[in-house]
Amino acid sequence: MAQAIISPNFCSPHPVDLGIVKLVPSGNFSVKDVNGNIVFNVTGTFLSLRRFLVDGAGNPIVTLQKKLPSTHHRWEVYRGDNTDSRNLVFSVKKSSVVQWKTNLHVFLANNEGESAPDFKVKGSWFEQSCVVYAGKSNSSNILAQMHKKHTVTSVLFMKDNFRVTVSPGVDQALIIALIFILHEINSGGSSSGDSV
Repeated sequence: MAQAIISPNFCSPHPVDLGIVKLVPSGNFSVKDVNGNIVFNVTGTFLSLRRFLVDGAGNPIVTLQKKLPSTHHRWEVYRGDNTDSRNLVFSVKKSSVVQWKTNLHVFLANNEGESAPDFKVKGSWFEQSCVVYAGKSNSSNILAQMHKKHTVTSVLFMKDNFRVTVSPGVDQALIIALIFILHEINSGGSSSGDSV
């Protein structure tokens, strides 16, 4: 099932494994393919409410903006490097204010009523994993799965390493944006060096 939400350029006909490294203390993400090539970076200033998802060459793809105030920890994602409302791609919020395990609802920009999410992100930072689902009705269609990857380097250099497998036809930029937002919501949005 094709899911080119941000761009078809970030979709593959085959499953794709990506490695994610959270850089301490900035909280930025570096994303590499199986050959070690940088595919994406999440950049921005420490403690900033705004981050940027850029491609391997540093070109801005989307802007991730934390909305304040927000009881549901809402984030909005805009195409390019600005937050003009006409460039809104999707928004993300916690499905309820109080949660034991994180459950995020994702609404595309044209889903104005938000009666049902377009995607769901379910994760437990205690288990250090998350799954992204197609969110219409109670679909169990898995778009991507992420889990913690423990390496000697990650322990010695205080890096949080994750591996995410993105299903065929699914927008990899969308998945990385959602994983970053999930991390920010779980860490209180501080982008501190907290382990996730």
